[in-house]
Amino acid sequence: MEKASRNRAVRARLGRFGLVLAVAATGAVLAAARPGFLTVPNLVNLVRQISMNGILAIGVTYVLVTGGVDLSLGSVVALTGVVAACFAHPGQYPLAAPVLAGLATGAACGVLNGLVITRGKVAPFIVTLGMMTVARGLALVVSGGKPVSNLSPGFTRLGSGDLAGVPVLTLILAAVALVSYVFLNHLRPGRYIYAVGGNEEAARASGIRVGTIKTLAYTICGALAGLAGLALAARITTGQPNAGVGYELDAIAAAVIGGTSLSGGVGGVGGTLLGALLMGVINNGLDLLNVSSYYQQIVKGLIIVTAVLLDRSGERA
Repeated sequence: MEKASRNRAVRARLGRFGLVLAVAATGAVLAAARPGFLTVPNLVNLVRQISMNGILAIGVTYVLVTGGVDLSLGSVVALTGVVAACFAHPGQYPLAAPVLAGLATGAACGVLNGLVITRGKVAPFIVTLGMMTVARGLALVVSGGKPVSNLSPGFTRLGSGDLAGVPVLTLILAAVALVSYVFLNHLRPGRYIYAVGGNEEAARASGIRVGTIKTLAYTICGALAGLAGLALAARITTGQPNAGVGYELDAIAAAVIGGTSLSGGVGGVGGTLLGALLMGVINNGLDLLNVSSYYQQIVKGLIIVTAVLLDRSGERA
């Protein structure tokens, strides 16, 4: 088992080089087909799009590494965006209030997912599918089925503002990536996450509190979904109860493309970021090429299936 896990880790690292080449090749093709691809406004828009999916993808990487899955991300994004927007009206609360409200709401959803999965012994697929419906319903209840608007300029700058020419969202993604890299690779709880995903029984036998570690992974995933939700509300200047549809698929696809195994035990922040970058470049290129959104959904689906097939073939090798 340990040898197989090491082999998968080596294949994941080698796969990152292929991802770099894929991103470079895709970018070169798009630049040749559409000169507007390399313009500053488009690149700024591209990094903002990547930042949103990147935050979600890093969050779901924690869960996937434990061998779980989280299908509730899109609905949690909607719920946390609505909750944050309710605290972001001008002159009502300081900026910290909507930020903390969004993070706390997302973390609470993650805690509930983790506790039901670990203590209720229910499959992650079922639990997070249920949370997907519950969170979407709560978003509609909290907002009254209408967008929550009239947000303060300080809050909206989180999603659309720049700092020294760099989008604030990109800086947030960089901070999330750095903290997550240190956590997963250099702190004991992070190493426990890999241990649980690699061999749960062996981890339990070695004294690791498997349930606690799994709940921690889902909590972090939920909190990062909350961060993405409040960032989305800030970017579009409203808390939309119908936002985030399909976001969980893009995030999972980015993580799996980046080398995170659906069987757990293998994955990392670097590969996930590359996966998010490739997904973002493809989405942006399809928009520039005026490809119908209907066909874009087909392309995304094929990318996800291909990534899973590659992951499974790598496990059999």
